[in-house]
Amino acid sequence: MDLETFWSTTSLADWANRTPKPIRRLHFVLGDQLSRADLDQTGFDPAQDLVLMVEAIAESRVVWSSKPRTLMFLAAMRHFALELVESGVPVIYQRLDAEHHSGTLNGELDRIVALLKPESVHLIEPGEWRLREALKAHTRVPVVLHEDKHFLCSAEQFAAHAKGRKQLRMEYFYREMRVRERVLLAMDGRSPEGGAWNFDHDNREAFGVRGPGLVPPPARFTPDVLTLSTVADIERILPDHPGSLDDFAWPVTRAQALESLDLFVRQRLPMFGRHQDAMWEGEAWLYHSHISAALNLKLLNPREVISAAESAYRNGAVDLPSAEGFIRQILGWREYVRGIYWRFMPDYLERNALDAQQPLPTWFWNGKVPMACLADVVGQTLRTGYAHHIQRLMVTGLYALLLGVRPKAVHEWYLAVYVDAIEWVELPNTLGMSQYADGGVMASKPYIASGKYIARMSNHCRGCRFDPAKSTGDDACPFTTLYWHFIDRHRPMLQKNPRLSPQVRNLERLDTTQRAAIGARAAQILANDGVPPN
Repeated sequence: MDLETFWSTTSLADWANRTPKPIRRLHFVLGDQLSRADLDQTGFDPAQDLVLMVEAIAESRVVWSSKPRTLMFLAAMRHFALELVESGVPVIYQRLDAEHHSGTLNGELDRIVALLKPESVHLIEPGEWRLREALKAHTRVPVVLHEDKHFLCSAEQFAAHAKGRKQLRMEYFYREMRVRERVLLAMDGRSPEGGAWNFDHDNREAFGVRGPGLVPPPARFTPDVLTLSTVADIERILPDHPGSLDDFAWPVTRAQALESLDLFVRQRLPMFGRHQDAMWEGEAWLYHSHISAALNLKLLNPREVISAAESAYRNGAVDLPSAEGFIRQILGWREYVRGIYWRFMPDYLERNALDAQQPLPTWFWNGKVPMACLADVVGQTLRTGYAHHIQRLMVTGLYALLLGVRPKAVHEWYLAVYVDAIEWVELPNTLGMSQYADGGVMASKPYIASGKYIARMSNHCRGCRFDPAKSTGDDACPFTTLYWHFIDRHRPMLQKNPRLSPQVRNLERLDTTQRAAIGARAAQILANDGVPPN
């Protein structure tokens, strides 16, 4: 189907000018619900129901959404709508610049319901608290929310897991899920394959001085006509939003997402385990899967992803640490953070256990920063909409934590810039895991480290003018300076944690002059947009 026919077929004006029989249900499909199985689950009948999909400029401005993130959503939405139309599903598709567009999802729903008068509105439960509450408040016709069965653990099941526990820990949740879903279990169906639940100790290798070598590239997809037209719309309508679309090549259809998964399992999963925490200058992709955006938009189902990884292990193509490490990200972390989100929202968004009040440095939006690791990761993020989990946790996230940036500002940046960012998954990972703003709900301790961690896990420090071993002086690594400063200002809390109290004792071994010099250097950094003065 050519684009002109597609847009005319799905336009609101076209539907308003028709005189069809009454619409039974209006099925509202959101931008992260691009699954035909989801639509079928709601009882959709193309003979008497209608699908509504809406692009809303307000959704790109809740946070200042980057161009790559916006394109990921809109290109995937448009391709999904095209596939529905070509399969005979009636669709109304409201583009960003549609005539008389209200600019919001709820506003368009209200306007279209008033015009077409369906008996009811049906949709899968949204993945964001704000949007769920707004849509639930719609009163013109009944709104029916359906359970989101894409996930392996419902909010109710997670609440049952959490009930009566003084502390929540992902490891115990993950073990329960392994048994319940019968994933990577030994013959008895209860104990873990290989005798251990977790192979973290095998999965923390750096690349060594020669680097990663020749890494098989991920699946990258040249934008087609529909994606290119979406690029043009974004550049025209949202020209001042951050990021670049020059390198966009993400999977935006289910077929592309399946190809990405297959290529990862065959070519990169065998090396994923041991190097999943490693970094290397200029190497954005390495051995990671790059399917999180496709998963979060539901172009892929987590069950098929887990099955593909386990089958590769059972067939001898992948070792157990690699298969287990990857499956833990899907079956463990992904399901766990969603459970945390729905259990603790909406107040979770405002938590700030460390009373961090610094503004987010301006260079987070342009990558112009003198530290090599941060310049590489922030620049890569703005260019591609992607950074792997250690780059997020132990480079940008760590630096924001050590600076004491207001956690909600950190959350808003992560939500804005990454193509896979949806609030249910991004918020707990950022505010809880990365910034420790929830006081220990997500993590048992703040994830703090000096510049020596980055030196050990990457080659960033070799070309950087800052020395990770130094905490004072003009060439001192800001990570190292701020690491000691963080420990000093949070001593009462850190010394109560048995895993961090040794670091407090190391601080106390420094003499008064050295501690004063660290404090003075940290103050200069804090007063200078988060970077050392020239």
